[in-house]
Amino acid sequence: MTKLRQQMDDAMLARGCADRTRASYLEAVTGLARFYRRSPDQITDAEIQAYLVHLLRDRHLSWSTCNVVVCGLRFFYHITLKRDRTTFTIPSPRQSGRLPMVLSREEVQRLLTHATTQKHRTMLMISYAAGLRLSEVLHLQVAHIDSARMAIRVAQGKGGRIGTPCSPRICSRHCGRTGKSRGPPRGCFPPQARGRRDR
Repeated sequence: MTKLRQQMDDAMLARGCADRTRASYLEAVTGLARFYRRSPDQITDAEIQAYLVHLLRDRHLSWSTCNVVVCGLRFFYHITLKRDRTTFTIPSPRQSGRLPMVLSREEVQRLLTHATTQKHRTMLMISYAAGLRLSEVLHLQVAHIDSARMAIRVAQGKGGRIGTPCSPRICSRHCGRTGKSRGPPRGCFPPQARGRRDR
């Protein structure tokens, strides 16, 4: 690991960035350096802007993917290199104005029926009932379930959110059973052991 990469990673660790965020930001800087075959601290804002255009026009990456690259590069140049300002950017995407599709009860039931294991079925139920992202479901622990308030305390949630409502019957019955008899910390969905199938 180069000195600049280590400095950037240390700065992200100090700010409590999630593992996935750190990996994405580091990859953003690595991709830029690989493209120009130069150290990233020797690359100008104009060259960075041209690289972003390349990602959008030539590689056809989505706006959201390119926005992660921009965020990673801004962190590197503003925090790691302590530059006062940068000029590279990407335009905001046009809002489609389409409303999200809401599944009917029958469609939700079919989705749950196709889950091959109890663990996967429970993960889908919690995710749909509480509106959790995948990373939030994977970090869910039995201690995060507050049955009295009918809420889940979200650990490492996006936007720093603390809790989200959920059916106490789903949370307590299914998560409690999934995390039962596990050692501390009692994760609701511990990773599958090698050679062992989830039930």
